[in-house]
Amino acid sequence: MRRIAIASDHGGFELKEELKKALDDDELELVDLGVGTAATSVDYPDYAAALCGEVLAGRVTLGILVCGTGIGMSIAANRRRGIRAALCTDPYMARMSREHNDANVLCLGGRVTDAAVALAIAREFLAGAFAGGRHERRLAKIDAP
Repeated sequence: MRRIAIASDHGGFELKEELKKALDDDELELVDLGVGTAATSVDYPDYAAALCGEVLAGRVTLGILVCGTGIGMSIAANRRRGIRAALCTDPYMARMSREHNDANVLCLGGRVTDAAVALAIAREFLAGAFAGGRHERRLAKIDAP
Protein backbone atom coordinates (compact mmCIF):
# COMPACT_ATOMS: atom_id res chain seq x y z
CA MET A 1 0.00 0.00 0.00
CA ARG A 2 1.37 3.41 -0.98
CA ARG A 3 1.18 6.28 1.48
CA ILE A 4 0.18 9.58 -0.15
CA ALA A 5 0.02 12.88 1.75
CA ILE A 6 -2.68 15.42 0.99
CA ALA A 7 -3.05 18.94 2.37
CA SER A 8 -4.81 22.18 1.60
CA ASP A 9 -5.46 25.65 2.83
CA HIS A 10 -9.00 26.97 3.33
CA GLY A 11 -9.34 27.72 -0.42
CA GLY A 12 -8.60 24.12 -1.33
CA PHE A 13 -10.40 22.40 1.52
CA GLU A 14 -13.53 21.34 -0.37
CA LEU A 15 -11.60 19.88 -3.29
CA LYS A 16 -9.21 18.11 -0.90
CA GLU A 17 -12.19 16.45 0.81
CA GLU A 18 -13.66 15.40 -2.56
CA LEU A 19 -10.33 13.87 -3.58
CA LYS A 20 -10.02 12.00 -0.30
CA LYS A 21 -13.41 10.37 -0.80
CA ALA A 22 -12.79 9.49 -4.43
CA LEU A 23 -9.26 8.14 -3.89
CA ASP A 24 -10.19 6.01 -0.89
CA ASP A 25 -9.26 2.48 -1.92
CA ASP A 26 -7.18 -0.49 -0.84
CA GLU A 27 -4.07 0.58 -2.76
CA LEU A 28 -3.60 4.00 -1.16
CA GLU A 29 -3.27 5.23 2.38
CA LEU A 30 -4.09 8.94 2.34
CA VAL A 31 -2.42 10.97 5.08
CA ASP A 32 -4.41 14.17 5.61
CA LEU A 33 -2.15 16.95 6.89
CA GLY A 34 -4.92 19.55 7.11
CA VAL A 35 -6.54 21.99 6.99
CA GLY A 36 -9.54 20.64 8.89
CA THR A 37 -12.09 23.24 7.84
CA ALA A 38 -12.66 25.98 5.30
CA ALA A 39 -14.09 28.26 7.98
CA THR A 40 -10.81 29.86 9.04
CA SER A 41 -8.26 31.51 6.79
CA VAL A 42 -4.84 29.85 7.06
CA ASP A 43 -1.45 30.36 5.43
CA TYR A 44 -0.79 27.92 2.57
CA PRO A 45 3.03 27.86 3.08
CA ASP A 46 2.50 26.12 6.44
CA TYR A 47 0.64 23.24 4.81
CA ALA A 48 3.05 23.03 1.89
CA ALA A 49 5.95 22.81 4.36
CA ALA A 50 4.28 20.03 6.35
CA LEU A 51 3.55 17.95 3.25
CA CYS A 52 6.99 18.50 1.71
CA GLY A 53 8.58 17.43 4.98
CA GLU A 54 6.73 14.13 4.80
CA VAL A 55 7.79 13.57 1.18
CA LEU A 56 11.42 14.47 1.82
CA ALA A 57 11.58 12.25 4.93
CA GLY A 58 10.26 9.34 2.88
CA ARG A 59 7.24 8.82 5.11
CA VAL A 60 5.00 9.20 2.03
CA THR A 61 5.62 8.38 -1.61
CA LEU A 62 3.93 11.42 -3.17
CA GLY A 63 1.93 14.47 -2.14
CA ILE A 64 -1.09 16.44 -3.29
CA LEU A 65 -1.46 20.11 -2.34
CA VAL A 66 -4.60 22.17 -2.96
CA CYS A 67 -5.14 25.89 -2.53
CA GLY A 68 -7.45 28.32 -4.33
CA THR A 69 -5.49 28.39 -7.59
CA GLY A 70 -2.67 25.92 -6.91
CA ILE A 71 -0.14 28.67 -7.63
CA GLY A 72 0.75 29.51 -4.02
CA MET A 73 1.18 25.87 -3.04
CA SER A 74 3.32 25.25 -6.12
CA ILE A 75 5.62 28.17 -5.35
CA ALA A 76 5.90 27.27 -1.67
CA ALA A 77 6.59 23.59 -2.34
CA ASN A 78 9.19 24.22 -5.02
CA ARG A 79 11.27 26.29 -2.60
CA ARG A 80 12.35 23.03 -0.96
CA ARG A 81 15.31 21.18 -2.45
CA GLY A 82 14.22 17.71 -3.55
CA ILE A 83 10.62 18.68 -4.17
CA ARG A 84 9.37 18.83 -7.74
CA ALA A 85 5.85 20.21 -7.48
CA ALA A 86 3.74 20.40 -10.62
CA LEU A 87 0.67 22.58 -10.96
CA CYS A 88 -1.48 20.57 -13.38
CA THR A 89 -4.72 21.56 -15.05
CA ASP A 90 -5.34 18.43 -17.10
CA PRO A 91 -4.49 14.72 -16.94
CA TYR A 92 -1.87 14.93 -19.71
CA MET A 93 0.13 17.48 -17.70
CA ALA A 94 -0.06 15.20 -14.68
CA ARG A 95 1.24 12.21 -16.63
CA MET A 96 4.08 14.23 -18.17
CA SER A 97 5.01 15.71 -14.79
CA ARG A 98 5.64 12.20 -13.50
CA GLU A 99 7.18 10.67 -16.65
CA HIS A 100 9.46 13.54 -17.66
CA ASN A 101 9.97 15.58 -14.49
CA ASP A 102 9.71 12.93 -11.77
CA ALA A 103 7.30 15.25 -9.96
CA ASN A 104 6.66 14.15 -6.38
CA VAL A 105 3.98 16.71 -5.49
CA LEU A 106 0.83 17.53 -7.44
CA CYS A 107 -0.68 21.00 -6.97
CA LEU A 108 -4.30 21.75 -7.78
CA GLY A 109 -6.56 24.80 -7.64
CA GLY A 110 -9.72 24.22 -5.67
CA ARG A 111 -11.41 27.37 -6.96
CA VAL A 112 -10.47 26.85 -10.61
CA THR A 113 -10.57 23.09 -11.17
CA ASP A 114 -13.75 21.03 -11.37
CA ALA A 115 -13.77 18.08 -8.95
CA ALA A 116 -14.16 15.49 -11.73
CA VAL A 117 -11.24 16.98 -13.66
CA ALA A 118 -9.15 17.19 -10.49
CA LEU A 119 -9.82 13.53 -9.79
CA ALA A 120 -8.75 12.55 -13.31
CA ILE A 121 -5.59 14.64 -12.86
CA ALA A 122 -4.83 13.06 -9.48
CA ARG A 123 -5.38 9.52 -10.77
CA GLU A 124 -3.06 10.11 -13.71
CA PHE A 125 -0.42 11.63 -11.41
CA LEU A 126 -0.62 8.74 -8.95
CA ALA A 127 -0.46 6.13 -11.73
CA GLY A 128 2.54 7.72 -13.43
CA ALA A 129 6.17 6.70 -13.19
CA PHE A 130 9.43 8.41 -14.07
CA ALA A 131 10.68 7.39 -17.53
CA GLY A 132 14.34 8.03 -16.73
CA GLY A 133 16.72 8.12 -19.69
CA ARG A 134 17.29 11.58 -21.15
CA HIS A 135 15.08 13.05 -18.43
CA GLU A 136 17.60 12.11 -15.73
CA ARG A 137 20.17 14.40 -17.36
CA ARG A 138 17.68 17.26 -17.35
CA LEU A 139 16.74 16.76 -13.71
CA ALA A 140 20.42 16.75 -12.79
CA LYS A 141 20.73 20.19 -14.39
CA ILE A 142 17.84 21.46 -12.29
CA ASP A 143 19.50 20.16 -9.12
CA ALA A 144 22.97 21.52 -10.00
CA PRO A 145 24.22 24.36 -7.77
